[in-house]
Amino acid sequence: MRSNLFKQGFLSLLASQFFGAMNDNVLKGVLTFMVIDGAWKGLLGDGGQGIVGICFTIPFILLSGYAGQIADRYSKRSVTLWVKIAEIPIAIVAGIGFVTGNLWLTLFALVALTCQSAFFGPAKYGMIPELVDDSDLSRANGTINMMTNVAVIAGTLIAGAVSDVYSPQNGAVGIRWIPIATLLSISIAGLIAAWFLTPLQPGARSLKFDFNPFTTYILTIREMAKTRLLMVMMAWGYFYLLAGIALFIVPEYTIVLGINRSEASVLMGVLGVAIGVGCAVAGLISGHRIEVRLIPIGAAGLVLFFALLGLVPPSLPDRAPMIRVALSNVALFILGAGFFAGFYIIPLQALLQKLSPDDERGRFLGTANAVSFAFLTVAALFYWAIRPVFGDEPQNIFWVSSILMAVGAAFFLWKLRGTGVMVGKG
Repeated sequence: MRSNLFKQGFLSLLASQFFGAMNDNVLKGVLTFMVIDGAWKGLLGDGGQGIVGICFTIPFILLSGYAGQIADRYSKRSVTLWVKIAEIPIAIVAGIGFVTGNLWLTLFALVALTCQSAFFGPAKYGMIPELVDDSDLSRANGTINMMTNVAVIAGTLIAGAVSDVYSPQNGAVGIRWIPIATLLSISIAGLIAAWFLTPLQPGARSLKFDFNPFTTYILTIREMAKTRLLMVMMAWGYFYLLAGIALFIVPEYTIVLGINRSEASVLMGVLGVAIGVGCAVAGLISGHRIEVRLIPIGAAGLVLFFALLGLVPPSLPDRAPMIRVALSNVALFILGAGFFAGFYIIPLQALLQKLSPDDERGRFLGTANAVSFAFLTVAALFYWAIRPVFGDEPQNIFWVSSILMAVGAAFFLWKLRGTGVMVGKG
């Protein structure tokens, strides 16, 4: 059957991923706002959102190896249905945590939700080559990344609104049941979307399951090291170090700009829009090939706009709430950084899928997923450690991000020089 991006299987995958990413960001977003200046302010200390970030990333590191093996052994459609069913009771537990005001129960639910997402990751990215032709990989990845970032926008905007209703900044009594209603509704929508996935054949049914979570990573990395695929994976994962730091800084603009959480979530929405558009444009430019010459362009844009976020004093124009945030210089610089991020990540992601062996794609992508979340964990620890140094000006941490991007991009581009990977051969 000729593959294209408008058939039921790929559209169902888009919808399933959309609702999953939205739910992740609603729960993480509300938790983040609550530990910065909400109901649980101070319980995790300055930079406490870094601890929330660690709870979000550790399960991916520990479980992505298992998830890759399961995606290689079983039908990826079946795996998707299993994890979508599990999402519903997890949403209920998270909601109970919010209703009772129990931070630790809610953090436990966040860990459980990321465990569920960890098992979805390799199945999700691994089924793309089964649903579309190789010539459509760049466009398929551009599309799914665009929709994922639309989900991030929706999730962060909803998180800001839910946070303001659940724990108002003016000290009023909030509505405790809002989080559980929101999380449960999105979970049910995700399960319905997954039900329409195209039936897919199981992979290697005779695959022997390895219960050591790190064996898969070690063996896969050794295989990757025989080719340029290892550097591709590391360059892709390194992006998440910078993205993680940025995602910890942006919610703190409630303090920097003196705005409410709904307004701060607009900045997160701008970032999501920008990354989504950048991914879509990168996919369109690539067409039926993997256009890796976009990578250095994306890296240069990130270096520039991270520097501007740290250099230029943030300011708000004299406009109505929400609009003033969207028209601020901060939003403009975030828009630029997000757009060029799409140019950086799309070719790398397509290369990971293209160069991974067909019968081991789940294992390779599971390892790449774990590496990216290892970088996110480093970002969380790094932010938690350095946040107190910057006092009332956390936006200056973007300077650090700019320097790290420049150094990392120079290293990876040098390591990949002179190969087919760097001259645009798919």
